[in-house]
Amino acid sequence: MRNVTTEVAVIGGGIIGAAITYYLTQSEMEVMVLEKGELVSGTSSKCDGNILAIDKDPGFDSKMSLESQKLVKELSQKLELPFEYRSPGSILVCETEDEMEAASKWVNRQREAGLSFRMLDRQDIRQESAYFADDLPGGLECETDATVNPYMFAFSLFHDAKKKGAKLFPNTEVKTIKRKNDGTFNIGTTTGTVTANKVINAAGVWANHIGRMLDVPIPIVPRKGHIIVASRSSPVGMRKVMEFGYLISKFGGERRVEEDIEKYGAALVFEPTESQNFLIGSSREFVGYDTTVDFEVARCVAKRAIRFYPKMSDMMVIRTYAGLRPWTEDHLPIVSPVEEVPGFYIAAGHEGDGISLAAITGKVITQLVMGEKTTIPVEPLSYNRFKKKVAKK
Repeated sequence: MRNVTTEVAVIGGGIIGAAITYYLTQSEMEVMVLEKGELVSGTSSKCDGNILAIDKDPGFDSKMSLESQKLVKELSQKLELPFEYRSPGSILVCETEDEMEAASKWVNRQREAGLSFRMLDRQDIRQESAYFADDLPGGLECETDATVNPYMFAFSLFHDAKKKGAKLFPNTEVKTIKRKNDGTFNIGTTTGTVTANKVINAAGVWANHIGRMLDVPIPIVPRKGHIIVASRSSPVGMRKVMEFGYLISKFGGERRVEEDIEKYGAALVFEPTESQNFLIGSSREFVGYDTTVDFEVARCVAKRAIRFYPKMSDMMVIRTYAGLRPWTEDHLPIVSPVEEVPGFYIAAGHEGDGISLAAITGKVITQLVMGEKTTIPVEPLSYNRFKKKVAKK
């Protein structure tokens, strides 16, 4: 690479960086992507592929997800490389009558926000899958939810962006960033120097590391999650299934579960794939940047899955892996310019919603860079919402 110039430098070659690069190039911007490893080798390669509204807090969060779902559907028809897009909807299953009561309130709030949700009774659940445990009382459904192959989705976005002129530099780690007097940025990397008019920090769990180079503290920390890949001899289910307790775990509530399940934040997440296997999750831990598989955690994930699908105990596990989610305290990403450093933008902190929100993030960042009206309100995603808290720490 040596010494090069570009209009926009995107730091991070995962799904968020891919979506940003795609939409910027669609607006005829000159874009360069800097990724310290291989493209799509971090969080985006160690996750499921859900485009969900069902697990989003009713209101702004769920509406943002709905907008992203619309964009992904458009992309499934526009992008040259297919990425296994399907839109079968998804369901949350309840373990107790108390959860059914809470689920009913959740559905009412989502419907008031304009989303297509409905309750499911015991018979609906049995029709969904004969593998479900007999004592499950029901659940709820979101009809608009979709699924993709996250790896192929990212590469499909990069493929079209590259055809529009984007330059991709894997194995190029950013070491320094300095804003010069003329307003441009000098970016020192392991393969050369980049001069850019604007810089977008899409580094995921490493976003805070990039921010510190410009004295911008970013309150994003890694949150570890495990996924089990298993094979099936007959269809267990045709679409995404989560337990209602997943919402409680996601938003930091307390559940009536075994101590080890609560300790690791284990909750059922089931996702069938086009290869006829299925993914099982999930777990949530703050253990720094360690991605080593912890088999005690994996055991808890499997135990939770068997609670809802007892016959899974006879199915073969293919592999288990762990990845990191970029977590923020309020569970919303930062998609925002940084006022103190004009030309510097943050697009990170999506936690487990990076695949869901990649498209809307790419669209909104492009609109911000271009000075256009944004598709959704950006105040809830602003970096400013954290500044007071960050300053106190």
